[in-house]
Amino acid sequence: MAQDTARDSVQDTARDSAQDTALDMTRNTAQDTARDTTHPTAQDTTGTTAEAPAGTLPLHGVHVPLVTPYARTGEIAAGALEALAHEVLDAGATGIVALGTTGEPACLDEAERDLVTDVCARVCRERGAVLTVGAGAAGTRAAEASLARLARWPQVAAALVAVPSFVRPSAAGVAAHFERLAGVSPVPLIVYHVPHRTGQPLDAATLRALGSLSGVVGVKYSSGGLDQDAVELLGDLPAGFRVLTGDDVYLSPMLALGASGGILASAHLATERFAELAATWRAGDVVRARALGHALAGLSAAVFTEPNPAVVKGVLHAQGRIPTPDVRLPLLPASKAAVAAVLERLAALREAFPA
Repeated sequence: MAQDTARDSVQDTARDSAQDTALDMTRNTAQDTARDTTHPTAQDTTGTTAEAPAGTLPLHGVHVPLVTPYARTGEIAAGALEALAHEVLDAGATGIVALGTTGEPACLDEAERDLVTDVCARVCRERGAVLTVGAGAAGTRAAEASLARLARWPQVAAALVAVPSFVRPSAAGVAAHFERLAGVSPVPLIVYHVPHRTGQPLDAATLRALGSLSGVVGVKYSSGGLDQDAVELLGDLPAGFRVLTGDDVYLSPMLALGASGGILASAHLATERFAELAATWRAGDVVRARALGHALAGLSAAVFTEPNPAVVKGVLHAQGRIPTPDVRLPLLPASKAAVAAVLERLAALREAFPA
């Protein structure tokens, strides 16, 4: 019996060692793939494609978190998704985001999420645009596995990873979570700070500490308002760390304070004007930027009168850009009144700021 116990112990140890070695090989392969990937290119606000400097990621301007369009039969309308991606890039977006909150990733199965990523990766390869993909999980081990899968798509430039939700770790736990993920991810990380969804508010000091981690290149800042922590963070950013606003209504003041751009569901609509706003603040044209910013804030407020992405989808369908306005339960389609209000805002915007 002693010999059997010893033999079993040796076999267990060998098996565990082999599993650890396999995991390490997977991580190393993913990291090597990321290092070997060609530096991403980006479109400026005029639509010109330019090579990004070595070692940098063009986190500026407008990045559109694409909706996931559905056909009348309920499956993903891949052709409509591809067309949308081209449309927003044609209009001056720097990049697109696949599987962000606006894409309803929680309502998609794994094969559907892969299909969305495939389509977006193909478009970004053709266009030389920045592709960010939503990934991660509340548990660190599950988040590692989610990120490892991104190595399948060399076109992925960054992963958008939310602060762990529901479990509500300490600030130190959040930092340890992202430090672990940054060490194994095949692509750089953008921290998704959205406390009204995660239940985990982070102060400026914590966000600054996350921004100092190797492999963390930015934050999607979605606190629900223009708060003191945003002001403090933008006043003292770690080197190479970029702030992208995720609260569409506050894009203009965040740009004025030094944000690099935004990840904006509203930018499916009037994409050119959102891209223009980012370029105008960057150029220092305060008068034009302030007026345009107020107009776009009104549009964004109308877009978010009902749960995202229902209104965006309703408007895109009304414009003939996607085959249905459908969302998946537990979301419900937008009301006719909400869609009409946004269409009125768009008409007023076109009159006040013609292309």
